Amino acid sequence: MKKTTLVVFLLLSSSRLFASNIDSQINQLESEWATIYYSESSEQQHENYPLLIQKAKTLSEEHPHAAEPLIWQAILIATNAAHQSPFKALSSIETAKELLEQTINNQPKALEGAAQVVLATLYYMTPGWPISFGNQDRAELLFKEALKINPLSIDSNYFYAEYLLTKDNLEKAQVYFKRAISAPIRQNQIYADTQLQKEAHTALINTQQRTPEKERNKFLSLFSSAKTE
Repeated sequence: MKKTTLVVFLLLSSSRLFASNIDSQINQLESEWATIYYSESSEQQHENYPLLIQKAKTLSEEHPHAAEPLIWQAILIATNAAHQSPFKALSSIETAKELLEQTINNQPKALEGAAQVVLATLYYMTPGWPISFGNQDRAELLFKEALKINPLSIDSNYFYAEYLLTKDNLEKAQVYFKRAISAPIRQNQIYADTQLQKEAHTALINTQQRTPEKERNKFLSLFSSAKTE
């Protein structure tokens, strides 16, 4: 084997090892998030989310050019905002927005459009100006971008359907809930995807019965009911 060929081979091999290593760590983050989100009490979530956020930050520092750790850092920060006061939640959501915009600008197809899905959700669930950056039109565009990247994504279809419910577009929401239910489950995230499909099934039934799902807009509820510090 020629020296140049050997160098190329080693570079390609190290690249695959890097991808494999970070993929494993990202999968672990998502698995831990799913366990906390779906299986733990609010008190446990309040205690464990910050620990997982720190893990994501450390992973970002170890892989400064990778988009995936930043996306998960943003997801965790945004999820944890539901356990914070309105003032802190606003700051957290703004931080998540900045991280997501950074990844979309640099690697728009990372995690199959996950950054667009999360940012779209933040845009439609947060208050608009002058309180925060909420923007319904921007949310719609981001959801469509995510669905273009991966039309079979459980997340993209489910959260777009949730968005459509806020627009009272029940018929179209049902279409996307059904797509989320029939979307392929990732073998490395069976628990997380199965749980979201269960939520999609429940939401579909509620939509067909025209029963609004309780506490769908967690971010907006923060600013109307939670106490400030």
